[in-house]
Order: sequence, then structure tokens, then C-alpha cells
Amino acid sequence: MKQYSFRSRDLIPQESVPDAFLSDKDLQEIQQLAGVQPRVESMPGINISHTGMEKQRLEREHNIKPGTPEWFRLWFSRPYLTGEPPVK
Repeated sequence: MKQYSFRSRDLIPQESVPDAFLSDKDLQEIQQLAGVQPRVESMPGINISHTGMEKQRLEREHNIKPGTPEWFRLWFSRPYLTGEPPVK
């Protein structure tokens, strides 16, 4: 198990702050809660040009116009983070 350490001497040398240790699982949870995307290598098969073409196809298929709430949902939803479907 990987562990990240934050030493007080590296951060604030003049104050007495206890060292902190963070496991890899805790780091992933913090990143997910913060909305930080996982590394690309952890999501194999993702190609942004294919993703954009798929969104454009859905836009035409569902007759979604730019600037509408449906358009913003389609282009700015984060299904990998929230599980929200981009099109109802």
C-alpha cells in the first residue's frame, strides 16, 4: 500500500506541527470529492476526439440547440464523477 507523508519540518519549520500520513485510498477519495479527474492511464480507451464526436451525434439526434439547459447538461456533465446521464 502506498502512503504519502507530509512532514512538518518541510512545511513550517518554525512551528511544531505533527506529521501527517495519507494512504493512497484516502488520496483518491479526497480527489474524487474535490472533482479532480483521475489520471488518464487509469481510464484506458478514453479518446477526447471520440468523446466529442459522440456528444455531437447526441446533439443532432436529440435536436439539442446550443445555449439551452440540455446543451449544457450534454457538454458539461461529468458522468465519470457523478454518474449523471448527459441526455435524459
